[in-house]
Order: sequence, then C-alpha cells, then structure tokens
Amino acid sequence: MKKYIGDKAFYKMLLVLLIPMVIQQAVTSFVNLLDNIMVGRLGTESMSGVAIINQLMFVFNVTIFGCISGASIYSAQFFGSKNYDGVRHAFRFKLYLGIIIAAVATTVFAIFGDSLIKLYLSEGSEGGGSLLFTLSEARGYLKVMLWGLFPFMISQCYFTTLREAGETVIPMVASTIAIIVNLAFNYILIFGAFGFPKLGVIGAAIATVMSRYVEIGYTIFMTHKNKDRFVFTEKLYSSFHIPVDIIKKIAITGAPLLFNEILWSVGNAAITQNYSVRGLNVMAGLNISSTVSNLFMIVFFSMGGAISVLIGRELGAGNIENAKDMDRKLIFFNVSIYVVIGALLASLAPFIPHVYKTEEAVRHLATQFLIVYAVAMPLFAFNHSTYFTMRAGGKTIITFFFDSVFVWVVSLPLSFVLARHTSLNIIVVYLIIQFSESIKAVVGAFLLKSGIWAKNLISK
Repeated sequence: MKKYIGDKAFYKMLLVLLIPMVIQQAVTSFVNLLDNIMVGRLGTESMSGVAIINQLMFVFNVTIFGCISGASIYSAQFFGSKNYDGVRHAFRFKLYLGIIIAAVATTVFAIFGDSLIKLYLSEGSEGGGSLLFTLSEARGYLKVMLWGLFPFMISQCYFTTLREAGETVIPMVASTIAIIVNLAFNYILIFGAFGFPKLGVIGAAIATVMSRYVEIGYTIFMTHKNKDRFVFTEKLYSSFHIPVDIIKKIAITGAPLLFNEILWSVGNAAITQNYSVRGLNVMAGLNISSTVSNLFMIVFFSMGGAISVLIGRELGAGNIENAKDMDRKLIFFNVSIYVVIGALLASLAPFIPHVYKTEEAVRHLATQFLIVYAVAMPLFAFNHSTYFTMRAGGKTIITFFFDSVFVWVVSLPLSFVLARHTSLNIIVVYLIIQFSESIKAVVGAFLLKSGIWAKNLISK
C-alpha cells in the first residue's frame, strides 16, 4: 500500500493546490443547484428549456476547455522549467484560438438555435408538459446566454494559466464573487423581487451573464496587479507574436485534444438527445440529477486540474520517476474519495429531488438517475484521472481514442439503440451506458502501467 499512499508532505502539497479549486468548484456547483431549484419553481417546462440550453452550453464550455488544453500542457511544463516567455506564448495561443471558437459558437447558436432546441423536444413514453412553451423558454434563455460566451472564454484562459503557476486563490475568489452576483440577481430577476420585473428564465440568463463579466473583470485586475508574482504578465499584450516552432508544437499536441473535446461533448449531447425521446420528464429528471451530482463531483473535477499541474511540472523538470510515483498516489486518492462520496450520494438520492417544485414522476426518475450515477462514481474517478495523466504527458492521440472515440463507437450507438429501439426502462438504459465505461477502465489501467505517458515535452 505504500506505493499508493503518500506521506504528510505529499498530501500537504496536494491540499494546498486542491482546496482552493475544490472551494471554487463547490461554490459554483452549490449555486448552480440553487439556480436550478429557483428555475424549477417556474415549472417543468421552464426547467426543461433551461436544461436543453445548458446542454448546448456544455458543448461550448468543453470545446473551450479543449482549445486551451494543448497550450496548458506546455504552459505547465514551461512553469516547471521557469521559462516565462514560453508561458506568455502559450497564453496567447489559448486566447487566439478561444476567440475563434467563441465567434463560431455565437454564430451557430444564433442561426441554428431553434433547430438545435427542437432536437430535444419529444412527447416520449415518460410524458411531460407543453413542448411549445418549453421551446419558447429555451429560445429566450439562449438569446441572453450568447452574451456570456466571450467573457467565459477569457476567464478560462486566465484561470488555467494561473493554476499552472500554482495560483488557485484568485480564480476561487473571482468565481465566488461572480456566484454571489449570480445568485442575488437570479432571485431578484427570476421572481421580480424588490420592485424589479419578474423575468423568469430570462432573468436567470441575465444574472448568469452579469456574473461572467464580474468574474473576468476581477481576474484580470488581480492578475495584472501582481506582476511580481505572475512574471508572465509582463509585456503580455505588448506583442501578439508567438514563435512558429511553439505554434507547431502546441498545434500538433493540442489538435487531438480540441477535436476530442468537441467530439466528446457533441457525443454526450447526442446521448442526452437519445434519452430525450422518452419525454420531457426524462429531460427534467436528468437535469436535476446532473445538477445535484455535479455538487458531489467537486473533488473529481478539481483532481483533474491537480493532476495536470503536479504531473506536468514534474515532467517539465525532468523528474520522470517521481511523476510516475506521484500520479499513482493521486489516482488512488481520487478513487478512494469517490467510494465514500458515491455512498453518500446514493443514501441522499431519495430525498434531494423533493426540494424541486415538479411532478412526482420527475422526482422519481431523478432519484433513480442519482443512485446509478453514485454507484458509478469510483469508475468515473479512475477514468478521469487516467485521461489527465495521459494529457499531462502529451499523449493526446491516446486521449482522443480513450475519450471521444469511445463515446462515438460505444456509448452513442448503444444509447441510440437502447433508447429508441427497445422497451427497456430508461433507468436500465442509463445504467448500461454509465457502466460501459468499465471498458475504458481496463484500457486505462494498461496505459498507466506501461508508463508511455511519462515524457518531458519542452526539452525536445
């Protein structure tokens, strides 16, 4: 067991990096839950409309993550070798590609928004409310949310670079302030408190977009105010040049990550669309389940970032064996945590959906979705850790097959057949799809043991 459990110094180092990220993720997820509950009080149609747009926003968010991931691999290793010029170039690459992605996404959603929304609207076997009203709610929510795409992209460029520098407090504080703004104006604008107009889902969207601008404003101010701590900000915008050799390196490494995140997110959106043919109640139940489960996945999401930073630095410094040892302990920690957290979520699942003002059928579906997800959590934790380990070593072709190819070859066809062409209960369908990830776990274990990911990229 000594191979899998670190000493006090190891866990102190991990927690210093992890705790601010966990706090940031916890506050975000908790407020998202409160937002979800507030929107849920408007009715099943409103909640389903927002859930549909959030599914589309999920594709955009993950694509942004993908577009900056290649540069983040190099940025972490540049920090490890104290090459701050390299960090500047990596940041600029993130920003340029992010602008292109945000512009394309805004155009696509503005032109094809209605068509995308209608893909998720179906009477289905599980029933639901008015499809026309759901379409109207989703359409109004999307129009406002488009204004938040660019600030979200910029904030991710800053957040990732700061974390690669070992700074997690500024992103945490920025998100906390933004979330307070979001929560306050959600209440005011959704329900028309303090004399403001009652705007429903439009109010929820306005509050979210406002919070995005507050978040990026604080982040930029605090980052550039502390140039002595964040050396890479010196002359960051005095030049927009990126050396061709660095562009080539990041593009070669990052292209599979970008395509992976696009295909993975679109694939998962398509899986949800397959579920949606069973009715609006299924969409509402999945919305509750995903929002609640995200609150329990805060360590999960943060550990991906921790693995990227810690392993990337060790590889950048040339400490290959230490990186392997550290990675093994990080993965064991993540999986062990989710054995406990999964059990906690499963025990609470029958009670959580009752905080929503919705039909009993929706609550029942949400409870069952939560239990299935809770049981699968340790499996997800292992696969997530494996993905970020491969990514830290620049094995982006492997992550492409491990992640998006698996979704398109296994998960998506399986969900299509089971949801559309069988009479299996939707919970059974959902369970089969979640546990199909066992295949990935077997492959991931082999990849980790082989050590092919443990490479220094910047010395090439």
